[in-house]
Amino acid sequence: MKHLLIVVVATLVINPLNTFAGANYEVKQGDSLWAISKHFGISLNALRQANNKYDNLIYPGQSLIIPATITNEEKELLARLVRAEAVGEPFAGKVAVATVVLNRVDSDLFPDTIKEVIYEVSPGGYYAFSPVQNGQINKAADADSYKAVEEALAFRGQGQGSIYFYNPVTAKSDWILSRQVTIQIGNHVFAK
Repeated sequence: MKHLLIVVVATLVINPLNTFAGANYEVKQGDSLWAISKHFGISLNALRQANNKYDNLIYPGQSLIIPATITNEEKELLARLVRAEAVGEPFAGKVAVATVVLNRVDSDLFPDTIKEVIYEVSPGGYYAFSPVQNGQINKAADADSYKAVEEALAFRGQGQGSIYFYNPVTAKSDWILSRQVTIQIGNHVFAK
């Protein structure tokens, strides 16, 4: 019985995202809202909203609601897209690419899941992201891409609302050039 308890506790610690999504978490000494949001792969805003918190004050023993998060499969897919779209770009650019996908999921203009956003096809028959079209999406993600996804999740909803990005040197669409620019990072321009 003691061995079973250790296995259950170890499982909870090793795989917290699947276990605690949409459940409660007991605050431990040294925890912060930022650290908890990053640990569970949710945005700080989502954690605050789920707990009606408007400040950063938490205390050991307090119970927090952990809102549902994305699955490990979705994280993997998003990290592969980040690697394919932002290879050679600065880390902030990788985070911004992941943020665009998350912003699309949160927008009424796009599908409701990461997978649907990434594999969306335009009326003209083109994928929204060129790595889907050219197969680069199937290559393994690197460590920086995974970190960028975690960072984008932690800051979800706190950016400038970018839902597009492009390389102005290679962009062929006049329409994309007409979008309101939010920021430029490396070779990418981000817009809404």
